[in-house]
Amino acid sequence: MTSVTAFLYTDTYLTYQFGPGHPFQPKREKYALDLLQELHVFNGKAKHLEPPPATTEDLLAVHTKEYIDYVQRMCDEGHGYLDSGDTPATKGLYGGALSVVGGSLLGAKLVLEGEVDHAFNPGGGLHHAKADRASGFCVFNDIAVAIRYLQKSYGLERIVVIDIDGHHGDGTQEIFYDEPILTISTHRTGIFPGTGYVNEIGVGNGKGYSVNLPLPEGTFHEAYLHAFTEIIPPLVEAYEPEIIISQFGVDGHYLDPLVGLALTTKTYEEVSQIIHDLSHSFAGGKLLVVGGGGYSVQAVARCWAIMFATISQALPEESEERYNQLFDRDFHLKEKRVFDRVEDTVKRLKERVFPLHDLES
Repeated sequence: MTSVTAFLYTDTYLTYQFGPGHPFQPKREKYALDLLQELHVFNGKAKHLEPPPATTEDLLAVHTKEYIDYVQRMCDEGHGYLDSGDTPATKGLYGGALSVVGGSLLGAKLVLEGEVDHAFNPGGGLHHAKADRASGFCVFNDIAVAIRYLQKSYGLERIVVIDIDGHHGDGTQEIFYDEPILTISTHRTGIFPGTGYVNEIGVGNGKGYSVNLPLPEGTFHEAYLHAFTEIIPPLVEAYEPEIIISQFGVDGHYLDPLVGLALTTKTYEEVSQIIHDLSHSFAGGKLLVVGGGGYSVQAVARCWAIMFATISQALPEESEERYNQLFDRDFHLKEKRVFDRVEDTVKRLKERVFPLHDLES
C-alpha cells in the first residue's frame, strides 16, 4: 500500500472556459486546491501533480475523428456552439479539453501502477459528452477515455463508475450501454438531460449494468444516504470491481443554482468515506475520483476539499479547526413526502436490477 493520494491540477484547466457569464467556471478547481494547501494536506500522504494533456489518439478510443476535428476547428475559430446551445466554442477550449482528459488518464495510470492509492482530477467528470457530440458543458468524456485506457493498457474487465452528479451521466451510460461496465448514477429527476430512469438498465451484454437512481426535488441528506447505501454497496460487492471511478459532481448541494437537491457538505463527506471504504474492501484500494457539476463556486471548492481530505486521510491535526469551518451551518430540510418518494424509487430499482446480480430485492 502506498497510502498516497494525488490531486491532479494544472492552470491549463482554466482554459476549459466558456466565458465569464457561463455557469461552468473552472476557477472552482483552483479554489479547491487553494483550500487544500491552506489545510496543509500535501504533506507526504497527499501530493499535487500537474498532468500532461491527452493526445488525439487517446480521444479516438472513444470519440470519432470527425467530431474531434470539428471541435478543434470550432475552437480555433472561437465562435458558435458545440451542441444545441449550452456549450460554446471558445478559443483555448480545445487545449483545455485535452488537458482535463489528460488528468483522468494520468490518475488512472498512477492508480493502476501503484504509485498512488487514490487520485482526484477536479477538471474531469465530463459525463454528458457522447462519442460524436458535445452536451451539457462536456466536450470529451474523460471517464470513458480513462476506461478504454484501463481496458487496453491493463486488461481490466470490471470497472465501476459511481456518478453522484446532480445530472444524469447520460454520455457515459450511452457509451457502455451494451457492455458489462457497471455505471451507477444518482441524480435529480425531471431536469437536463431528461434521461436516467429506473428502467434504463442496459442491453445485451450490458443488461443490468446501467443502474439509475433518479431523485425528486428537495432530496435531503438522510434520504440521499438511505438510497445510496441501499443500492450502491451491494452492487459493488457483487460486481467485485478492479477499480472504482467516482464522478463527484457536487451540484446536488443545496446552494447550487441549477439542480434543486438539498444535499450538504456532510452528505459529501459521508459519501466520500463510503466510496473510499468500498474501494479498499472490493477494489484493492484503487480509486479514481473526477469532478463534474457544481455551479456555486465556493460550495464546490468546499465540497471537493472535504472529499479529498476524507479519501486521502492527510489532514494534519493542527488543521482540524480550519477544516471544520468548511462545513455548512444550520441547514435542515426533512420532508417525509420526499423520503417516501425516494424509498419508492429504491424499491423499484431493487426489483428491476438486483436479481440480475443475484441480489435479493
